[in-house]
Amino acid sequence: MKPDSATPSRETRGRVVMLVDNGVKGDSRVQKAARSAAEAGWDVVLFGVSPTVKMQKWKLGDAEVRLIPKPAHLEPRRHDLRRPLLRRPLAYRSQQVARYRVQAAKAWRSDLAFRQAAIRASEAGHPGNSAGGSKARLLVPRVSAKVFSKWVALRARETRLLHKQRNPLTAPLDRTVTALWSKLLGERSWRRLMPNLWDFELAFAKHIDDLQPDLIHAHDFKMLGVGARAAVRARAKGRPVKLVWDAHEFVPGLPEYHGRWLPGHVAWEKEHAVFADAVITVSPSLAEMLKEGHGLRELPAVVLNAPVMKPGADEVEGAAPLGDLRELCGIGDATPLLAYVGGISPVRGVETIIEGLPSLPDVHVALVSVTPGKMKAVASTQKLANDLGVADRVHFLPFVPHWQVPEFLSDADAAVSPLHHLTNHELALSNKFFEYSQARLPLIVSDIRTMADMVKSTGQGEVFRAQDTEDFVRATKAVLADPVRYEKAYEKPGLLEGWTWEAQAEIIDGIYSELLPDRPRRSPAEPDGSGAEDVKNTKGSDAASV
Repeated sequence: MKPDSATPSRETRGRVVMLVDNGVKGDSRVQKAARSAAEAGWDVVLFGVSPTVKMQKWKLGDAEVRLIPKPAHLEPRRHDLRRPLLRRPLAYRSQQVARYRVQAAKAWRSDLAFRQAAIRASEAGHPGNSAGGSKARLLVPRVSAKVFSKWVALRARETRLLHKQRNPLTAPLDRTVTALWSKLLGERSWRRLMPNLWDFELAFAKHIDDLQPDLIHAHDFKMLGVGARAAVRARAKGRPVKLVWDAHEFVPGLPEYHGRWLPGHVAWEKEHAVFADAVITVSPSLAEMLKEGHGLRELPAVVLNAPVMKPGADEVEGAAPLGDLRELCGIGDATPLLAYVGGISPVRGVETIIEGLPSLPDVHVALVSVTPGKMKAVASTQKLANDLGVADRVHFLPFVPHWQVPEFLSDADAAVSPLHHLTNHELALSNKFFEYSQARLPLIVSDIRTMADMVKSTGQGEVFRAQDTEDFVRATKAVLADPVRYEKAYEKPGLLEGWTWEAQAEIIDGIYSELLPDRPRRSPAEPDGSGAEDVKNTKGSDAASV
C-alpha cells in the first residue's frame, strides 16, 4: 500500500510526477503542462527547486506544486579544495581562505594599534590599563604583523590571479583534463566534469520515490537525469514506471558558462536519454536533431509553446485587470505601435528595434514583460533610446501573465521578434511567436531558420536579416503599409486552432495514454460554470479553444 503522501485526493487515471530545475513561476510551458494534465484526470505533482531552505507548496488548478530545497554541496570544483602547487604555489587553497587570512592580518594590526594607543593614553593620565605593557614590548609584534600582512597580501593576490585563471576552465591544462575525462569516460564523464548534477538527484530522489509515480515527466536536460534515475530505481523494484522526456532546448547549442559546462551536460543528457519511453520537444527541427543525436527509435512528438486560450478559474479570479495597451503607452488609435514580449538581453535583438526608430517617424514600441530599472540590459536599452532621441516612443511595460498576453497585445499594429543567430534560436518556435499569432498581429521576425520559414510559409509577416537595422526598417515599413495583407493569413482554417495549448495538451495526454494503456481517457468535461472564459482578442473572430 502506498504511503499517505502518495494517496491521491481524488479519483485519477494515475500519478504523474513532473520535474523542472527552476522555481516554476517563470516557466509557462511547465505550468501549462502540469495544469492541463491534471485537468485531463491525472494526479499531478510538479517538483521544482525552492529558492529558500524550506519546501514551498501551492496549487496550479488540480496540480500540486512542491519546490524542494537543493543544497549545492558538490558545486565547488575539486581543484578549489586542493592546494594549487603547480599553477601558483604561493596562492591559498581558495578565495575563502585568502579572505580569512587578509581579515585576520588586519585584525592583528588593528589590535596592536589599539594596544599602542592604550599605552599613550595611560601615559597621558587617562584611566585604564595599557593592555600592552610598554612600547618596547610591542615592537616585535608590530614588525611581525607588518611582515605577515605583506606576506598575506602577496598570497591573496596570487589567489585572485589563480581564480581568474581557473574560473573559465579554458587554460591549456584545463582543456587537456576536460578532453581526457571526456575520452576516457564518454557519456559518464559528467561525474568528473559536472559532479554538481548529483545535487539535483540527491535533493529530489526521496521525494519522487515516496510518491511512487506511474509516470515521470522530466522537463529539459537537467531533470532528464533525475527522472531517469528515479525510473530505473522503481523498475528495479518491479514497478514499470514510464519516463517522458520533454526536451526544451538543444544542449550542444547552449552558451558555455565555463569550459566543462557544455561537455559535462552533453554527457549527462547522452547517458540518460536512452531510458526515456517517449520524447517530446518544441519544434520539428529540434525533433529531427534529437532523433539523430541520440539514436532515438522514433521521432519525438512536437508540443508547441502555444498560449492557453481557456485559463483556469483560479487564474481568472486572481488576475489583475488588464490595462489598455495604447493607454499605457499614452498614444491614440492612429499611432503606429509595435509590440515586443520577452526579456531584454543582447542576443534577443531589442537594440535593433530601438536603432530602427529614427528611420520610422511616429512609430512607437511597447516592450512587455520586463522589470524597468532592475535589469542592466533594460538600463542600457533606455540609454540607447535616450541617445537616439526616441525615448518618448519606447514604452517599458510590466509583466503580463502568459495566458493574458494575446488579449493584451491585440491593439498593437504589429509584433517583432528580432532574435540573433544562435543554435537554439534557429531551432525554436518561441512562446512569443504563438502569442503574437493568437493576437492576430502581423509579424516582423529576424531570419532565424525555423521561425522565418514558418512566417514565409503562412504569409503572416515579413522577415529581415538579424542585426541589420536597415533591413528591419524595410520589413517594418512593408508590414505597416498593408497590415490587412498579413492578417489574412490567420483566416486559414485550423491554423490558430492548432496553435493553442489546449491542442498541445491533447498530444501530451495521448502520449500518457499510450504509455499507460490501462488508464482510459477521461471524457471531455462539461462546462462547470467556474467563470473561466476563452481568451478573446479584438482583431477579427475569437480565438478558438480546442
